[in-house]
Amino acid sequence: MSLVSKLGAIIVLTAVAAAFLGPLVAPYDPSVQELPLRLAAPSPDHPFGRDELGRDIVTRVLWGARVSLFVGVVVVSISAAAGILIGATAGYFGGWIDGSIGRAMDVLLAFPGILLAIAVVAVLGPSLRNVVLALSLIGWVGYARLVRGQVLRARELEYVQAAQAAGADSWRILLRHIIPTTVPAVLVQAALGMAGAIVGEASLSFLGLGVQPPTASWGSMIDGGRAHLLDAPHLTVFPGVAMALLVLGFNFLGDGLRDALDPTQRRTGSAVRPEP
Repeated sequence: MSLVSKLGAIIVLTAVAAAFLGPLVAPYDPSVQELPLRLAAPSPDHPFGRDELGRDIVTRVLWGARVSLFVGVVVVSISAAAGILIGATAGYFGGWIDGSIGRAMDVLLAFPGILLAIAVVAVLGPSLRNVVLALSLIGWVGYARLVRGQVLRARELEYVQAAQAAGADSWRILLRHIIPTTVPAVLVQAALGMAGAIVGEASLSFLGLGVQPPTASWGSMIDGGRAHLLDAPHLTVFPGVAMALLVLGFNFLGDGLRDALDPTQRRTGSAVRPEP
């Protein structure tokens, strides 16, 4: 495991620990407002300062990490499950099934992912559940394309053809012999997909279409600090840095997993990076 991938793992583990343990030990409530102290600069008691409503930014960054990681895990889980099933079906059975699924993926890929997510959330209404749904409806395409390619290669292997010749059921062959060969590539895609889901959630929250106040979200915190970039830059700097570090950590981790699981692809960028 390279130094970069180790750094990514450290960043991710630190973020996970901070997200789950931080709110338990944080001395302040993320929703308590102290208007006389609004926009207060960083101090020993409030290392990140206070926001436009006098709330402690450290506490809100920690709670925002929980939202980002929750969205990332759920979106990646749903997208990966759907993508594996759809991609494996298209790659193994081929014919009109593969053609139909391929055309559907082409249509989705023809539009920027974030615009489709905005459209879905705008129709369904802003909420955490709808953010997860919108990102999942788009996120499965990358996994499906990746798994389809892996299945097309795996179905030509001798042991798969031997199972077919022995009369094994097609779904049994898929589930027991082919899909397990796609796991390494899917793990790499999942790590990169976490970064994409975190950025997607933050983007929707920044636009007011994601998590609604008073729940803390890095995107909404950055949006709230836009009007104070000159007089109170700490409102946007700290949540922005937190998000950038976590996204960077998952990207480093994904690159490390790719190198470890498939050394022939070192730094070739062959893994399909997810649309946000």
